[in-house]
This record gives sequence, C-alpha cells and structure tokens, in this order.
Amino acid sequence: MPPAELRHQVLRIYKELLYMGREYPLGYTYFRDRLHRAFASKAHLSDEQQIQDAIRRAEFVRKEIEALYYLKRYRTLKQRYESQ
Repeated sequence: MPPAELRHQVLRIYKELLYMGREYPLGYTYFRDRLHRAFASKAHLSDEQQIQDAIRRAEFVRKEIEALYYLKRYRTLKQRYESQ
C-alpha cells in the first residue's frame, strides 16, 4: 500500500475520532489531548505493517467508543420510558 494512502487512512480515522470526541463524558478537550498524544506516539512508525496495525487499533477504539455512546443512549431511553 502506498504511503500516501496510509497517510490518508490515518488522517481519516483521526478526524472520525475527533468528531466522536465531542460527546465524550470527560469533555472534548480531555479527549482531544489524549487522542493527539496517542497519535503522536505512533508518528515515528515507518513500516507499512506497523502503520496498518495502528490503524486497525484505532478502528477498534472507534468501535468501542461508538458502543459506549449507544449504551449511554439506550440507558437514557430506558430510564425515560420506565419512569412513565
């Protein structure tokens, strides 16, 4: 895979995670700072396989955050409808 395509994938997942961080319970600033540190710690990677592994890990984190948001939404709706 060409390095330009890997860079595009990294930027895409970074932007997706930043967008998802708007609703993070501890605040957007906390999320953004942690996300930036996580990506900066992998900035030295040059091997394509290592970069792809890091992208897969970021995708996993994205899915986990998504699941947490769905769970939060489910609990809120459940609480609203049980109290009626």
